[in-house]
Amino acid sequence: MLKFVGKRLLMMIPVLLGISFVLFAIVEFTPGDPAQLILGEGATREEIEELREEMGLNDNFFVRYVRYVVDAVQGNFGTSYRTGKSVVDEVLPRFPVTLRLAFFGIAGAVIIGIPIGIISAVKQYSKLDMVCTITALTLTSIPTFWLGLMLMLLFALKLGWLPATNVENWTGYILPCVTLTAGTMAMILRMTRSTMLETIRQDYIRTARAKGASTRRIVFKHALRNALLPVITYVGMTFGIQLGGTVIIESVFSVPGMGSLMITSIRMKDSPVLMASVLLAAFCAGLVNLFVDILYSYIDPRIKSQYVKG
Repeated sequence: MLKFVGKRLLMMIPVLLGISFVLFAIVEFTPGDPAQLILGEGATREEIEELREEMGLNDNFFVRYVRYVVDAVQGNFGTSYRTGKSVVDEVLPRFPVTLRLAFFGIAGAVIIGIPIGIISAVKQYSKLDMVCTITALTLTSIPTFWLGLMLMLLFALKLGWLPATNVENWTGYILPCVTLTAGTMAMILRMTRSTMLETIRQDYIRTARAKGASTRRIVFKHALRNALLPVITYVGMTFGIQLGGTVIIESVFSVPGMGSLMITSIRMKDSPVLMASVLLAAFCAGLVNLFVDILYSYIDPRIKSQYVKG
């Protein structure tokens, strides 16, 4: 297992290099001059050229990319064109905000979606199953920004129970997390229900019933572990994406997270901040995928045996 983890961590190096090269090229060929952005509209052409030469922007594309990678490996991601601060000081304070938002959002979706999905599958075609299915379809169809605005109007403006935009204390995370949980929970509920229905129709489940196993044992001992594999995959992918910033949620509730920082960096062509944000999001997504693969081995012993043999 340790050998497998080590290989996966080493595989992340070329992935991050590929992402950095593609993003560096995209930023390079988009319109806009960083020197003009830093000096402002009133700068003369001579001042702009002098600053470009000082920043090394007149060098070859590959020379600048290699220089960026070497500096990034040493922990130097440059300086923000927009604020003049270190990129690390710009990105790191925002990452915990996005991490908390993504964690509580996905945790709420898992805690609610998986149990309801199991109950809905076990009691197929019952009234409870119909209510759960209709609710899941409705939440999946509702746009995230609309749901966030409606929750804000109701609980912040009408009732005054919760703050609309302040995330300095825990109450400010309630509305964004509920909005983020709703759509994810609906997808997890539907996926858990479908995989459970497929699993409980397998031959080994019929054999367990024929041997007199109770419904509780069949569901939680035999069926659930196999049915959870696709759900865990979806949860891991969703959590990894949300760590890169939930752009819509952060925009609606004015959350100072990674998503809003990326949007601002794209608009202002603040390439150092954008590069660091995307690389951090890609690294976190890789770690989440690695954790999901390790979790597979504890759920399904067949996968663990493949890791050991490998």
